[in-house]
Amino acid sequence: MADETAALCRDISIKPQDHADWMSQLPEILRAEPLYNLAIPGSHDTMTYCLDLSSPLQESMPHALKVLDRIIPCIIRPCLSKWSTTQVQKISAQLDIGIRYFDLRIAHKEHDTTKALYCAHGVYTLLTVKDALKDIAEWLTSHPKEVLLLACSTFEGMNTVLHQDLILFLKSLFGSKIFPRTCEKPATLGTFWKLGHQIDPSGVLSYLKEQQKGGRPDGFFVAGLNLTEDTKYILTHPCQSIKSLTLQSSPQFLDWVKEQSPGPGSACLNIICGDFVGNSDLVSIVIDLNNKLAERLTS
Repeated sequence: MADETAALCRDISIKPQDHADWMSQLPEILRAEPLYNLAIPGSHDTMTYCLDLSSPLQESMPHALKVLDRIIPCIIRPCLSKWSTTQVQKISAQLDIGIRYFDLRIAHKEHDTTKALYCAHGVYTLLTVKDALKDIAEWLTSHPKEVLLLACSTFEGMNTVLHQDLILFLKSLFGSKIFPRTCEKPATLGTFWKLGHQIDPSGVLSYLKEQQKGGRPDGFFVAGLNLTEDTKYILTHPCQSIKSLTLQSSPQFLDWVKEQSPGPGSACLNIICGDFVGNSDLVSIVIDLNNKLAERLTS
């Protein structure tokens, strides 16, 4: 089990294109555009590259799965590994390839008497939330013109004390880098750079085409192909994994992304999330969509 855990936490050796400073290299005309009009690549279930297979099952997991895990962990745990791991690159590597939206599913372990928070997807991560945020803060120091969107999309097993502790930690760690909700200036790259902000803690995951058909909401809008299977499917398809299904559908998804465009229109996209973000051209394709907006603004 320890070997499996270590393997999950190792960074896979792949060489996607480096986009560590892509925001600072955007055309000048886009620096005055609200961030929710830009095309921004994101990672779904960002922290699943370091799942701890020896940890308890997540509190919200189905009761039947918890029973099976107690009876046949030798079968259930490998299944969880294959179906819960949606990223293989550590967070600093995701930042280097251009990811700017991070989907953090935060949870407190049941019966844990400490204030330690983890990300969770079936099981909990090896890294604590605070350690992951420290890695992000360190990276931002070396990339002062890059702006990140941190989406704390779920909170499980948390009380007021734990929430308050996390808020105080965020404020202490990032300080003036956090874009305040009370700021009356538009959330553009130009505004962030002028005021020294680099973090916008907002965002909610949405479905791909259903949301687009109804028109995108005001503000930040997230879309992506994030596959989710139920317990029955997982147990009856032992030779498959979330990675095999994702890579199988990736060409069609990437073709769809290439046809999209950022901007203020109801059919325009903003944040596009993906699984295994270093295993395809998704990040480069999403970043390149901003050229469409620049061309429209200058025509």
